[in-house]
Amino acid sequence: MKSQRLVDLLVLVGAALLALAAYLTWTTADPGNGREVVTLAGKDVTKAPITIALASVVALVVVRLAGTAMRRILSGLVAVLGAAAILVATQVRPSSAELARLRPALSEVVTDHVTVSTGAAPWPALAGGVALVVAGMLGVLTAHRWRGPTARYERPGDGVAGGTPADQWKAIDAGEDPTA
Repeated sequence: MKSQRLVDLLVLVGAALLALAAYLTWTTADPGNGREVVTLAGKDVTKAPITIALASVVALVVVRLAGTAMRRILSGLVAVLGAAAILVATQVRPSSAELARLRPALSEVVTDHVTVSTGAAPWPALAGGVALVVAGMLGVLTAHRWRGPTARYERPGDGVAGGTPADQWKAIDAGEDPTA
């Protein structure tokens, strides 16, 4: 498989895993004494996984239009986004105060002790972050071998359209269509 396609695939897989983590159970809080158990999805705890997923997909689209230097910069950005996703997956756990802010039923005023457990959501977020780091590093290392943007729809340099911007403005002032 070509390195550009592998990078594309890894970014899409990483973004899909991060988006999935936003909707899976991130934290379960049990206030005890027969009260209802509260589950919080990833999007309730942190907005980071979905934001990182969207940013990585945007970077993937822009990489297709960029030159080699910008591809390396964007690939490095994807690797940093992946590292941020790994950090979020391993470090973000809501505190008692955050839980009380998110769900007033979990306030220490109402309950004596809240048992908090981690759901499954951090694991796909972690895997998505690893996929983005690998994609970014692979992109930085192999960007020089990727095909450049094509000139398929560009017009040849003849006529007014191939002239300078000043010539194009003069053609518009004269009533001509420089794009035709």
